[in-house]
Amino acid sequence: MSKRVLVIGELNVDVIVSGLPDLPALGQEMLASGLHIVMGSSSANCAAGMARLGARVDFLGKVGIDYYGDFVIGELKVLGVDTQLVLRDNVIRTGVTISLTYPEDRAMVTYLGCIPNLRLDDVKTSILWRYQHLHVGSYFLQQGLRPGLPALFDQARHAGLTVSLDTGHDPNEGWAQDALRELLPRVDFFLPNEEEACAIASVDDAEDALRALSEHARHVIVKRGPVGSMTLVEGQVVRVPGFQVDTVDTTGAGDSFDAGFIYARVVEGQSMEESLRFANACGALSTTGYGGTAAQPRVGQARALIKQTAR
Repeated sequence: MSKRVLVIGELNVDVIVSGLPDLPALGQEMLASGLHIVMGSSSANCAAGMARLGARVDFLGKVGIDYYGDFVIGELKVLGVDTQLVLRDNVIRTGVTISLTYPEDRAMVTYLGCIPNLRLDDVKTSILWRYQHLHVGSYFLQQGLRPGLPALFDQARHAGLTVSLDTGHDPNEGWAQDALRELLPRVDFFLPNEEEACAIASVDDAEDALRALSEHARHVIVKRGPVGSMTLVEGQVVRVPGFQVDTVDTTGAGDSFDAGFIYARVVEGQSMEESLRFANACGALSTTGYGGTAAQPRVGQARALIKQTAR
């Protein structure tokens, strides 16, 4: 029977504006050629990516009792994610992210809505025994849940789960080094990108960040965008190159990487190096469509890209 994964995190709508000639300037109007409204959030994108690969995934988060809340729950269901654990907030609205996307990167503005209202009390610890893995995304947005994460991760590990964490970017750029230093020993797979890893470790070099953070978490995987990813295996840095694809939108590429890594490592039991290679393929392929989920690959598509590149 396939392993079952619980994803806990934020759930919001992404309004993606594309085809912009430059960054907007105050006092000026700029025309865009594309607009897409899709389910967003790092955690939800990761859950959808794993479901697309064939994993059994449940999602726990909080949305408002509004149109956008109905929309994102419906999207998760269509994508194969179980939403029975999603909670509704009758006071605060569903979060929204406006993403200005360019071929090389994106800029984002987020209204958190009820995202910070998710708390440890909302997670019934008795459900943890149903799962084999727990993933938490967007640590810095989870203002209500964050203080309870050490206890939650302890409970998850006591129940036999492995644990992964993707902090995402800290919009306040405080980076919570002390809190993360306490939390990371409870984490099996820590999944920051290059910028986040350097900021959390207070260093300028990604390899230095990898080594520093690996003193705390069991495994640290640093995402490097199109360059690929790297980790430590028995004290040695293992670098796995990325894949060249026709990129349309980088929204959610790191989330699809997370999904690919968790699927390969936790569900299939692949080696760290092979898990990074599979994750790189998933992240790359996700950039060939708009939004975080539209181009997320199935297992066969990711393996085909790996095989094609290996020739």
